[in-house]
Amino acid sequence: MFTSRAEYRLSLREDNADLRLTEQGRALGLVDDVRWEAFCRKRDAIAMEQERLKSTWVNPKITPAEDCVRVLGKAIEHEYNLFELLRRPEVSYAKLLTLPGAGEAQTDPLVVEQLEISAKYQGYIDRQAEEVAKSGSYENTALPTDLDYATVAGLSNEVKQKLAQHKPQTIGQASRIQGITPAAISLLLIHLKRHNLSQAA
Repeated sequence: MFTSRAEYRLSLREDNADLRLTEQGRALGLVDDVRWEAFCRKRDAIAMEQERLKSTWVNPKITPAEDCVRVLGKAIEHEYNLFELLRRPEVSYAKLLTLPGAGEAQTDPLVVEQLEISAKYQGYIDRQAEEVAKSGSYENTALPTDLDYATVAGLSNEVKQKLAQHKPQTIGQASRIQGITPAAISLLLIHLKRHNLSQAA
């Protein structure tokens, strides 16, 4: 899969391909025992360390201010868990774990990489997951057979041409046409809503 062409490429990343696909490969008999055991160790280590980071708190009344400045670049005014602090762009996992009371650091670089990526991009990934769920709710929304895509405000000429050429019957079909972005789908939905309101008036 060329993830650069995928609309939800934040989730479909090369670095997490094993986490997304190995279980499916195992179910299909494509993953041997050695690879499966290695995958399980990595998956479990990531999950356990994420939970530990989320349950380990840094309290400004306990942690010396100079340590916070050294690791975070400034003092903190209220309590944070380690996972929240790892979300900051300037904070690395290795540096974060030098805070007093932060506990023992993971040594597997692949585990550390996933911990950092999941923390740094969590907000973006959560928003993208919401977009996926929202788009799924419109999957079967019908598109009028006589819909003139040239009248849909905001669509590029290229998108209008592709929609007119393929004549999708539903929003779901339209979203799977190459080059049709989530933004274009949103414009289609707005157009449909306005069209339905004008007919009801």
